[in-house]
Amino acid sequence: MAARALFSAPPGLYSISIPPLSSLTSRAHWVLLSHHLHVGPLSSSSSSSRRRCHYRACTDESKGPTSSDSFVLTTPLYYVNAPPHMGSAYTTIAADAIARFQRLLGKKVIFITGTDEHGEKIALAAEANNRSPREHCDTIAQSYRSLWSDLQIEYDKFIRTTDQKHEKVVEDFYARVLDSGDIYRADYEGLYCVNCEEYKDEKELTENKCCPVHLKPCSLRKEDNYFFALSKYQSKMEELLTNNPEFVKPSFRLNEVQSWIKSGLRDFSISRASVEWGIPVPNDTKQTIYVWFDALLGYISALLENGENPDLQTAVSSGWPASLHLIGKDILRFHAVYWPAMLMSAGLGVPKMVFGHGFLTKDGMKMGKSLGNTLEPTDLVNRFGADAVRYFFLREVEFGNDGDYSEERFINIVNAHLANTIGNLLNRTLGLLKKNCESTLPFSSTEAAEGIGFKNTVEKSVEMARHHYENLALSSACESVLDIGNAGNLYIDERAPWSCFKKGGETAEMASKDLVVILEALRIMAVALSPVAPSLCARIYAQLGFTEDQFKSITWADTKWGMLPAGQKTMDPKPVFARFEVKSEEELQEAVSKAVKSSKKASRTQGMVGA
Repeated sequence: MAARALFSAPPGLYSISIPPLSSLTSRAHWVLLSHHLHVGPLSSSSSSSRRRCHYRACTDESKGPTSSDSFVLTTPLYYVNAPPHMGSAYTTIAADAIARFQRLLGKKVIFITGTDEHGEKIALAAEANNRSPREHCDTIAQSYRSLWSDLQIEYDKFIRTTDQKHEKVVEDFYARVLDSGDIYRADYEGLYCVNCEEYKDEKELTENKCCPVHLKPCSLRKEDNYFFALSKYQSKMEELLTNNPEFVKPSFRLNEVQSWIKSGLRDFSISRASVEWGIPVPNDTKQTIYVWFDALLGYISALLENGENPDLQTAVSSGWPASLHLIGKDILRFHAVYWPAMLMSAGLGVPKMVFGHGFLTKDGMKMGKSLGNTLEPTDLVNRFGADAVRYFFLREVEFGNDGDYSEERFINIVNAHLANTIGNLLNRTLGLLKKNCESTLPFSSTEAAEGIGFKNTVEKSVEMARHHYENLALSSACESVLDIGNAGNLYIDERAPWSCFKKGGETAEMASKDLVVILEALRIMAVALSPVAPSLCARIYAQLGFTEDQFKSITWADTKWGMLPAGQKTMDPKPVFARFEVKSEEELQEAVSKAVKSSKKASRTQGMVGA
């Protein structure tokens, strides 16, 4: 199809951007109707002067905080068409582990999560539940907050795109992109997926013209919308990926992004004429801003403190650009292509990294309500606890790839690693200390480890764990920490202190040193594994004789050998992680039923309380 420009504007009065013919698809019919951008009459010279001034200001702002001590990371802003699922829980668990690790390093962390609450799908979901869109959003947003609390997610900012401060930031950002000449008005006709809230290329669809993600038919739509001139940023996006190979991770996701860009960037619609539930377009209140153009800006509006002047410049100066966006692979295009181009248009810095993780399956099958095999995170945490859920998904799913859940494997892994390797080692060592040393350390861990090679094994494993955490290899980090526990069990079995104590003299003294050595290794494990299983590690620290405040103040420096002093009194041995038993089908159904009833009761309470 050809593009026809139908406009007339006096020279020098308006800046009009027309999409290049190369950006048009064969199925799209574009007609530039009129600019309607209300940027005001400017002479050529004054326009140029203003643009230079604008970009100079934006360049200064785009730098954000210069301190290397800050670390800003985000989850997606989760769509509130339905309560949280295991996929959103997985992303947030991973983000929380990374945030906790960065805090251990002494970084000033700003961990952002929240909810995306505008769009056609939200309005339809609210109508289906006989609620207003606002009531629906309040209820679902609260369900996210409640689940994050149950999973021990320690976020710093929870942004909702219905917050007033967010709307003001969106308006400011839109004005900047408009001033850059990157917004124009046009007709568009194409196949639209309501669930994805986006137009689809026919080549993306299944044989029946269904969305490949939701497997639902896409409907043909024709709308008069505002568009963002993404094609204008073809070369800049190519340069971004060439100069910053770490921008998209894992590397195979970078290959996907490079392929999209190589195929040619096409302008995309940033408004909807048929959607009422959204932020009005500033220069045309008959339209609302496209949900993705709106939601992505939540990463910036979240940086505003309560009571601050709610504008874009204030938000940017509070922590932008982000260090890390964690997302599912299904929204990679929005974050790694659309978002950086939008930021460039507004004169702002791009995030340092976008990491796209894989999908979760259950028993080797894709999860879905139609298959009856959904995995409800609330039920899972009610049955097994936060530590077990966090550990399993971070240890057993290689971060970046797809991962699978089966209950049998879940129980076997957490029993073997947390109950046996860690819990049993602590319990039997403290038992021997109580029996032979009255629960008091006879030596400091520094004295006890003199001439013992086991200390070197621990130090090497800790260094590897740090390396893996820093590279977002969370599964490998867990494995490195567990290596300490495996080595500790082997060490104590070989040394057999229970037999040595019976012999008395120097042999018994060496046995008491062996106990101190094992307890120091467990203390180090508690620090190194705390990003993944915080409650378990707090219980370990408590049994070793430390206070709650001492645990809360730990840093990665506490993984250094030698923190257990002579004379420290430990607690009586008590299991820090109870084993799970594989239940019969009847017992399992009863447990699920109780969890569902508890969840419904909590949901009713949340609905009354609001967000």
